[in-house]
Amino acid sequence: MSIFSRTRDIIAANFADLLDKAEDPAKMIRMIILEMEETLVEVRASAARTIADQKEMRRQIQRLDRLQESWTEKAELALSKDREDLAKAALVEKQKAADMADGLKAEIEVLDDALRASEGDIAKLQTKLRDARSRQNAIQNRYESAQNRARMREMYAGPKVDEAFSRFDYLERRADLAEGHADALALGAPPKSLEEEIAELRNSEKVDAELAALKARLSGSPTGQEG
Repeated sequence: MSIFSRTRDIIAANFADLLDKAEDPAKMIRMIILEMEETLVEVRASAARTIADQKEMRRQIQRLDRLQESWTEKAELALSKDREDLAKAALVEKQKAADMADGLKAEIEVLDDALRASEGDIAKLQTKLRDARSRQNAIQNRYESAQNRARMREMYAGPKVDEAFSRFDYLERRADLAEGHADALALGAPPKSLEEEIAELRNSEKVDAELAALKARLSGSPTGQEG
């Protein structure tokens, strides 16, 4: 169902009231813009038809003017031959052509008024359309900003963050235990072989790498979550 039923409805419309009452302002303004674009096309098409009608009427007036000249010549010829009756009949036909031309001229004036009104309507519709498109961009930006803020709050206050920090504590505890175990083994123990020391280094590197990866993921979590 159309939001507007006539051009004047759009021109007189208060977009702010429509958007305030809408459950989905973004959807409402898209519908408004579509309705306005369609109406603008219709008004321009109507103006084009009016201009075409005027051109046809002006051609008819030119034909009627030539016809009047022809009847005048015929009336003059009839009088020159002492046929006043024929001259009078010719002048009657000339008057009919003149009346038709006057009627067409009056119609052209009416169409001129209609064209001026259409021109004014088109200008107002274009202004309204620019306003609606500007509001559409503003509404879209506000919605995107609100959605981004909501996602940020969810990331910082949601269970995923708590879970990540819990995992972080767990890894730090594992690192502490590994270091404590290594230190305990060193108490009163014979010197480690080269292979044992290298193996411990590898285990320690794995834990450090996992810890560093988690820290990097947490520090970059806002960007990662948005993508």
